[in-house]
Amino acid sequence: MSRLLTILLGSAALAAAAPITTWAADAPISKADRALHEKILTLDTHLDTPEHFARKGWSMADRHDVKADGTQVDLPRMDAGGLDGGFFVIYTEQGALTAEGYRGARDAALERAAEIREMVAAHSDKFELAYTADDAERINKAGKKFVFQSMENSWPLGEDLTLMQTFYATGVRMAGPAHFKANQLADSSTDKPLWHGFSPLGLRWLAEANRLGILIDVSHSSDDVVDQAVALSKVPIIASHSGAKAIYDHPRNLDDGRLKKIADAGGVICINSVYLKNTNASPERLAALKALGPAPDSETASEADIIAYLKKKAEVDAKLPPIRASFEDFMASLTHTLKVVGPEHVGIGADWDGGGGVVGFEDVADLPKVTARLKAAGYTDADVAAIWGGNVLRVVRQVQDYAAKQAAAK
Repeated sequence: MSRLLTILLGSAALAAAAPITTWAADAPISKADRALHEKILTLDTHLDTPEHFARKGWSMADRHDVKADGTQVDLPRMDAGGLDGGFFVIYTEQGALTAEGYRGARDAALERAAEIREMVAAHSDKFELAYTADDAERINKAGKKFVFQSMENSWPLGEDLTLMQTFYATGVRMAGPAHFKANQLADSSTDKPLWHGFSPLGLRWLAEANRLGILIDVSHSSDDVVDQAVALSKVPIIASHSGAKAIYDHPRNLDDGRLKKIADAGGVICINSVYLKNTNASPERLAALKALGPAPDSETASEADIIAYLKKKAEVDAKLPPIRASFEDFMASLTHTLKVVGPEHVGIGADWDGGGGVVGFEDVADLPKVTARLKAAGYTDADVAAIWGGNVLRVVRQVQDYAAKQAAAK
C-alpha cells in the first residue's frame, strides 16, 4: 500500500471523529487577528501535498474536502487560510540499501520533482517556483504562492553525492538525511542505529549540503544526528516538522536540550501536528480495520474506488472512533517550544498531507487560528511574523549566503 493511501486512511477518520468538546480553536478569529495573518508572509516548512499531484482526477486548483478525500492543501484552502507558500516535499519511503534500491528511489524522486514543477507550470498564474528567500518575498508581493522544494529522506542519492547537484538544479533547497529507518547516510529516530549518527558518507552529504546552500533538516533523524549536525554544519540547521518531547515523549520529538542546541546555533524548530499524544488503536478497532480487506492501491485505483473504500472505513470510525490529538495539544507543543527557545527560533511545519491534522486544526484553511492564539498569549505582531515565515527565510538566506561566499572564494 502506498504512503498516499496510508495517509488517506488516517484522514478518513475525520468524517466520524467529531470532537467531544468545543475546543478553543472554534472561537471566532478577530478582525485584527485576521488582518495580521493576511498581512504577514506565511509559510509551512513541510507540505506533503505532491503525494497527490499524480492522483487521478485531483487538481491543486480545486477545493477539496478533508473529510471526503483526505487531502489538506489546495489553492482555495491556501487562500482561505492565508498560506502564502512553503516547502513542497519530495518524499521517498525507505527501501533496500542496494544498487537496485538506489536506482528505483532516484527515479521516483526525480519523477516527484518533475510533478512539482509540472503543477507549478500548469497553474503559473497562481504558483511560482522559489529558489531563494528573495524569490519567496517577491512572489508573495506579486500575489502568487511560492513553491520551494525539499527532500524528505535522502536515500534516493544512493552513494552518488553528485546527485545532490542534480536535485539542487531541480529546485531542492532543504533536505533531511533519513526517514523512519536508518540508511546509508544516517540513523533514524525510529530505528536501531547503524552509525550512531551520520555515516562517513553522511558526513560528506552534510558538507555538500553546506557547499550547495541546501538547508539541513534533522526531523526524523536520531538524537546523535541532531547533535552532530549542530556541531558540524557551518550554518544553522532546521527541524522542518518536529515537536516537543516534553509534551509527548516520542522518539520523533526533540527534548529541551536539543531544542536549545538548534536554537543556540541559529536554527529553527518548526512544530508539527503529529506525535502529540498516544493515539494507538484498540484491539477492537484494529480487528475491524483488518476486516475491511485489502485497501485499493492509490497509484492505480480510480478516485471513485479510493473514496468508496474511505466511506467503508468511515463506518468503522463511527463505531470505533480513533483517538486523535486536538488543537490544544498542537498549541501546547508550539508554546512550550517558544518558551524554551524564544520566538526567533520557531516555525510551523504541520505535516499537512503527510499525517498531520488534529481535531480543530484539520487543514490549511485553519491556519489563522494559530495567529489568534499566539496574539492571545501575548506575542507581538513581529513575533508572529517571525514564527510564520521570517525565521525560516532568515536561515534560508544564511545558508545560501554561506554557499555563495564559499563559491566566490574559490
